[in-house]
Amino acid sequence: MRGDAFAFWLREPGVGEIRPAQLPEPGPGDVLVRTLRSGVSRGTETLVFRGGVPVSQYAVMRAPFQEGDFPGPVKYGYLSVGVVEHGPPELLGRSVFCLYPHQTAYVVPADAVVLVPEDVPPERAVLAGTVETAVNALWDAAPLLGDRVTVVGAGMVGCCVARLLTRVPGVRTTLVDVDATRAGVAAALGVDFALPADATGGRDLVVHTSATSAGLQQSLDLLVAEGTVIELSWYGDAVTRLELGGAFHSGRLRIRASQVGAVAAARRGRRTAAQRRALALELLRDPAFDALLTGTSRFDELPDVMPRLADGSLPALCHTVTYDEG
Repeated sequence: MRGDAFAFWLREPGVGEIRPAQLPEPGPGDVLVRTLRSGVSRGTETLVFRGGVPVSQYAVMRAPFQEGDFPGPVKYGYLSVGVVEHGPPELLGRSVFCLYPHQTAYVVPADAVVLVPEDVPPERAVLAGTVETAVNALWDAAPLLGDRVTVVGAGMVGCCVARLLTRVPGVRTTLVDVDATRAGVAAALGVDFALPADATGGRDLVVHTSATSAGLQQSLDLLVAEGTVIELSWYGDAVTRLELGGAFHSGRLRIRASQVGAVAAARRGRRTAAQRRALALELLRDPAFDALLTGTSRFDELPDVMPRLADGSLPALCHTVTYDEG
């Protein structure tokens, strides 16, 4: 054994705790990673913390290195950055990203980690999983030059999508959210901002990430005829209600789901998930993504911090977790 580590577990919905974890001796194809930073996904991870995963989705929603089962006890998470302390020479001493839960150290196959570019700091690199989701969404959406695009929902995923859209020539992007304070984040990302009541219609494409019925309804209402909503939200066990008696049929509108579990059909067969993740890390050379890093706590504070993130009393986009870096 390589000695003890410590992991954050959801003991039961709404209750987290720190548990010891024993690390196996790394095999010839493994790496031992000492964690530097991890990130809390405000959408999926807090939904898991509240116990909101439907029974029918227990298998689908498993994280790559999850232990336990929903609704708990379960070790869940997927935004981790650390330094390789044992492994192949080309990885030794390098910072890597891994889809691993919140844990002080872990042993995984070497092909489960992706190198972090040397000019991307660990706290920004935790966004790799979210930027990867945004990359997949844009592969699904296929925005065209000059498109008028709105992103409804200024959470982690929505903000990452909005920033990537700024790289498409001629595209003018508006970020819509009920929280007026997100206007400052939108400005840092280089996109326009509007409250729902002020959002402009006639959009060629709308990307929806708010995980609310109202947000999805507005996304449809903002479209031009023949327009498409790319639906990125995960609703869990919440009921979604829409009014489809208006322009939905006459305007031949479309709602298309996009989910990161599979590479978008437009790139499937030409890109692997690992290549998609490496692209996300390259895109994180952009310091504008630092606007999404809005809170930090120590690993040992997670049992107190997660309930506050889940109920909204601790507002954040991406809340990062720090570890003992020696």
